[in-house]
Formats: sequence, structure tokens, C-alpha cells
Amino acid sequence: MSEQIDWDDAYANMPYIPDGQSYPARWAEAAAVFRAQARAELDLPYGDHPRQRFDLFHPEGEARGLVVFIHGGYWLKFDKSLWSHLAAGALARGWAVAMPSYRLAPEVRIADITQDVRDALVAIAGRVAGPIAVTGHSAGGHLTARMLCPDVALPEAVAARLVRALPISPVTDLRPLLKTAMNDDFRLDDAAAAAESPALCPAPRPVPVTVWVGGAERPVFLDQARWLADAWPGAGLHIAPGLNHFTVIEGLTAADSLLTRDLLDGL
Repeated sequence: MSEQIDWDDAYANMPYIPDGQSYPARWAEAAAVFRAQARAELDLPYGDHPRQRFDLFHPEGEARGLVVFIHGGYWLKFDKSLWSHLAAGALARGWAVAMPSYRLAPEVRIADITQDVRDALVAIAGRVAGPIAVTGHSAGGHLTARMLCPDVALPEAVAARLVRALPISPVTDLRPLLKTAMNDDFRLDDAAAAAESPALCPAPRPVPVTVWVGGAERPVFLDQARWLADAWPGAGLHIAPGLNHFTVIEGLTAADSLLTRDLLDGL
């Protein structure tokens, strides 16, 4: 008899990361310190809901382009305020960085969150000229990849500016989540899970993609990263040795890290 998988445990990150409970508070503190020093426009609206807001960080001088970072939290928690410090690497290289919040489940469904990020991307693109690189972590990695799917109706003027996507530890096939308790909040059925799965997306936009995932992540996240890299022609996969689901994003704080280089080199 095959071993039955506990899907809730399989997709649980915090219990398997040393001192995992401390990370949200540490992120919030680092982000607040960064915002206090940065050239920033905060809480800019892209919709009417209180969570439909973004922060925009400006480099010294004219921006070379725009990086959009989409936060994670399983579409259930967190907001833009925890991640401001992750703008440091791209800012140091002369790029503007925007970080949107979005509505959360169970108030809305994941398809609505995808639409929020689409609307945010359009609004942000209207404020910064030049090429656009999109990245995001976990659920934000999912949303990063969704921006390249043709059913997400980006205006062509915005879509043509997309030059790179870097999903970090993304959830790319949502169908396993049907087996988790989280689906009480997501309210996914088979059709909705498939429709929101980038790994099942036919003919994504021809934008260079590199999928990042930590080598010390839960096995399902390594699977999820591989599924997208295998499904999308030309997509790269980087498995970062020793990094877990929380530490894998830390490279965005540094201009010369491999993560920041993969995001911006050659642009």
C-alpha cells in the first residue's frame, strides 16, 4: 500500500525552517528601516480597495527601468510593508522598484488576486518608463508567472515592455492545493485550479524566465519549480544550495548577488 501524503504538512514551510516564526517580524523591521531612508512614494492607489496600493522606490538619477516585486503569503496574508528592503539590490543598480499589495483570500478568489496584480502592473508601468522585470516569491512567484499567461489581458504597450520574469519558489500547479485545508479559503475546484496554474498555461508570452528555488526547500516546492521550468520552453531553473523558503529571497537586498544578477544582468 502506498504511503498517504499529508498535503497540509507537505506545503507547510515555517515549521521546517530554523526559528521560522521569527521571520515576519524581522522582515517588517528591516523593511521599515529601509523605507525611512529610501526615496519612496508610498501607498499609491491602483484601485478602490484599501489593499489595492503599491509602494514605489526610486533610484538616484533617472531609472534604467522598473522592477516589480510581488509578495507571497499563500494568497492569505502579508502585504507590501514587509518587503521594502528587498528593493535595495535593484535600486543600487539604477532600477526603480515597485511593490504592490493585493486583496487576499477568502475575501476574494485567486483569480481575483491575479487580476489585482495585473491592474497594479498596468498602473505602475504608467509611472516609470523603460523595460519591466517582474519577480515575486511563493504565491508572488505564482503571480509573477501568471503575468506571462495570455489569458491575463495586459495592454500590449505594457506586455511589450516585459523583458524578464523571475519567479522565486513559485506555486505553479495549484491542483495539489485542492487537497489542503487552505482550500477552504481558496475555494478552488478542478477547473479553477487548472486555470490559475502557470505550469498548465499554453504559449506563455516570449519573455526570458528563470525559476529560482532554494535547495533546502520542502520537496513540493522543488517539484513546483521544476514543473514550470519544464513546461515553459527556454525557461531556466536555478536551485540555490542550502537556501530555504525564507532565505532564498535575501539576495534581492544586494546588487551583486546571483539572484539580482539573474534578474537584471543584460538588461
